[in-house]
Amino acid sequence: MAAVCQVTGAVPGFGHNVSHSHRRTKRRFDPNVQKKTYYVASLGRKVTLNVSAKGIKTIDARGIESVVKDLLAKGVKL
Repeated sequence: MAAVCQVTGAVPGFGHNVSHSHRRTKRRFDPNVQKKTYYVASLGRKVTLNVSAKGIKTIDARGIESVVKDLLAKGVKL
């Protein structure tokens, strides 16, 4: 599964691990992406989304109907 949130668009960030001696090695900061299933009454079916923790909070605040409407307007296949 790709580490991309369908709601917020969060993608991995890149940086360095820094050791005690200050040597740097590449690392990747992945968003907390989870697969969640929501029932959407307007579509009459369940929709599975890859959402980050912040995306889940957004869905809780705005409602799944509003979020799905915006995703469909962007052309995201659900």
